[in-house]
Amino acid sequence: MSAAATAERFDNHWNYAEEVEVLTFDLNGETFALEAVIVQEILDLLPETAVPGSQPFVASVINFRGKVIPLADLRLAFGMEAAEATIDSRIIVIEIDLQGEPTLVGLRTDKVNEVTTLAKTASEAPPSIGMRWRADYINCLVKRGGEFIILPNLQAIFSSRHKAAGAVS
Repeated sequence: MSAAATAERFDNHWNYAEEVEVLTFDLNGETFALEAVIVQEILDLLPETAVPGSQPFVASVINFRGKVIPLADLRLAFGMEAAEATIDSRIIVIEIDLQGEPTLVGLRTDKVNEVTTLAKTASEAPPSIGMRWRADYINCLVKRGGEFIILPNLQAIFSSRHKAAGAVS
């Protein structure tokens, strides 16, 4: 991705605002954040139904208020190892636009932390080298205190996974 395209994606992510309200959560010791406006609900773990032949990233579905929705494991999208659920594990139900359709998706997390506001001035585009994750899967990194908060690019994650599933079928 060119520097100009990265800068444009970075500015678009912030919707040209100086701050964004987010929900922070943990995966494998890393802190991630999602824009609060896409979060529908935070759930305790629910019974999962495995979907035969699906990709490991979205290998099961859950019943959310009478609707069957996919349950995604972002750990696998980022190349982390799957982990056993703990007492702190939660599911964040989000609504994102996938292929022009508003779509509910559950995201399995290790722990949900807080709703907070992050400043654009504390954010940076992901480095093009030295990352252990795909740079296009990250919108930006925001420095807070002595740590970085990762804002994932859910569009890129779900779009590339959907294309890969389509290519296999």
